[in-house]
Amino acid sequence: SGDLVTSPDDDLFDEIERYVEALSVQMKRVANQASGLVRKSKEIANGLFEFGLAFHQLGQSEGEELGAKLSLMGGTADSLSSVAARHAEAEARRLEEPFRDYLKIIHAVKLALGRRHDKRVSYTALLHEIQTREGNLHRLRMTPGSEAKAYSTEMSLQRYQAAAEAAREEYAEVSQRVLREVDRFKREKAEEMKMVVLEFILLEIEANRQMERMWGELVPRLEEEGAASGGVGGEAPPGVQGVGQGVGGPSQPPPPQGVNPIMGNVPPSQPPPPVPTMAPSMAPPMSQPTYSNVPAPAVDPMMESSIQYRDNNLPGMGL
Repeated sequence: SGDLVTSPDDDLFDEIERYVEALSVQMKRVANQASGLVRKSKEIANGLFEFGLAFHQLGQSEGEELGAKLSLMGGTADSLSSVAARHAEAEARRLEEPFRDYLKIIHAVKLALGRRHDKRVSYTALLHEIQTREGNLHRLRMTPGSEAKAYSTEMSLQRYQAAAEAAREEYAEVSQRVLREVDRFKREKAEEMKMVVLEFILLEIEANRQMERMWGELVPRLEEEGAASGGVGGEAPPGVQGVGQGVGGPSQPPPPQGVNPIMGNVPPSQPPPPVPTMAPSMAPPMSQPTYSNVPAPAVDPMMESSIQYRDNNLPGMGL
């Protein structure tokens, strides 16, 4: 480039070329990561679909209460799969495609810089040719008898000078156009990049809120199923009646007199044999209370008295 024609904007164009080259490398990296993010989002959507299908099939095989809960889980995962699929499409539209467009614009800037370089080379080549022909014309004019060749060289030199002037104008025009396009690209890129990042953040927030809401709606449904199956506040199972039937259950009437409330479901036993009435004077001073549900203690024959008392009610025996 040391042999090329110079201009006051050469340092500026060198800086632009370095900036565009570094930007191209970084933008390619970001675009690849954005494509990978969209691909992972699609994989998550497919994974949630397979996850929900597996839970549906497991719920159908289990049946009853557990099967219903598993089916609820499968339905929520299926709905989340649809949300994730739409989210992946939105990511591709709002994140991946803008970075691809940036890569195309950067490529166009590179092409514009390349055209400027071509114009610079062409203009430099014409200037070198003009210098060569000017030297030849000077030698021919100094040589006697070379007037015809000198005239032909002079006409050719004029054509090259006209071509060099046109190349100079094209070179200047292309340089100014590249400067304007690069400046516009920098200004628009800053605004568009800010909008792309902001829309992506809002997209992620909305998607995660929607997924969190769907998971949150599943929790009370599972808890309601568990509470309904637990029997809290409901009737007791068949065959279990009596005291402590259940919280909020109907109260039972008190057991009849002489019936043990604990043994209320046991059929009553035969009444004990009648105890013979004793005279007041023969009654023991302190008698133990008797209970209908406690059997009478066995009488030890060794503890009985050997004295026999006759009945005072016999006729002719009163004192």
